[in-house]
Amino acid sequence: MTQSMHVVVVVEDEPGIRDVLRVLLVAARYRVVEAENAARGEVEARAHKPDLLLVDLGLPDRDGVELIRRVREFSPVPIIVLSARTTEEQKIAALDAGADDYVTKPFASAELLARVRAALRRGATGEARSAHVVLGELTVDLGRREVLGAPDVHLTPLEFRVLESLARHPGAIVKQDALIREVWGPGQVGDSRSLRVCIRNLRTKLEPDPARPRYLVTEAGLGYRLRVDGD
Repeated sequence: MTQSMHVVVVVEDEPGIRDVLRVLLVAARYRVVEAENAARGEVEARAHKPDLLLVDLGLPDRDGVELIRRVREFSPVPIIVLSARTTEEQKIAALDAGADDYVTKPFASAELLARVRAALRRGATGEARSAHVVLGELTVDLGRREVLGAPDVHLTPLEFRVLESLARHPGAIVKQDALIREVWGPGQVGDSRSLRVCIRNLRTKLEPDPARPRYLVTEAGLGYRLRVDGD
């Protein structure tokens, strides 16, 4: 993927700073989508599925930390905070909410672009790690949508999407609502029946003993965990 294909959503309420960021990023061959508040930022993050978010914390409708939490419910996209807040507590709050990096204003253009490149590299590495899911003797190729080593095993598009969502966070708990929101859409949050059926079908197809799942593990009251060998 070339830089010209990378989409960056800039969530910033000050038009002057948005202008500076747009000129800087376009000159570096990124495609820029602008949002003037948190609500618009969430809409653009859902609609464009960007490669990176630049988020100011002092937004007019709600705090940028809340926006970061909301985005983290449906996307692992790299997020860089760009803010005038400089205290350690404020930085920790943003990072704990799910931000990947923190740049204080005023910022140096060269440093910001270096941080952007680094975040995009980390994001690309994460995608590469999750391209193949090894479950014992089976390997699921998420890119080609096929199960290697088991020609008779066929996953539905829905099952692939659920597995893909879990594979972005190997070994970590993915909350039930986050899975439903990402795979079925925000309108289905709260309706867990389809997710339970999908997980049951995945276990039937991929687990050595579906009654005692080794890889697709339920975390009661929280969600699901994709456990890989070595966890």
